[in-house]
Amino acid sequence: MGFLALRLSLNDKLFVEGGHIGYSIRPSQRRKGLAKLQLELGLAEARKQGLERVLITCDEDNEASRRTILSAGGVYENTIDRSQHYWIDLEDEDEQSQTSRMEK
Repeated sequence: MGFLALRLSLNDKLFVEGGHIGYSIRPSQRRKGLAKLQLELGLAEARKQGLERVLITCDEDNEASRRTILSAGGVYENTIDRSQHYWIDLEDEDEQSQTSRMEK
């Protein structure tokens, strides 16, 4: 159906294009919410591996990927060579629960 690559560190090339998490869904399986689920699972694994925030990039013409990243909490930073850069902060799940309770 697709793949996800989790990179625990970035070299110069991955910082420009690729980021910590790369993912793709087979065209015949798109528009079913699978990319969102895939990214959520990737973020959970990144959290388990000790990353505090992750960089995710997508081509500036890839609207579906951009929406998936934004729905996961991605914050746009910049565009380098047609590659949009988004950062997602990974709070500890306990911290997220505590923050949610405090906001209510």
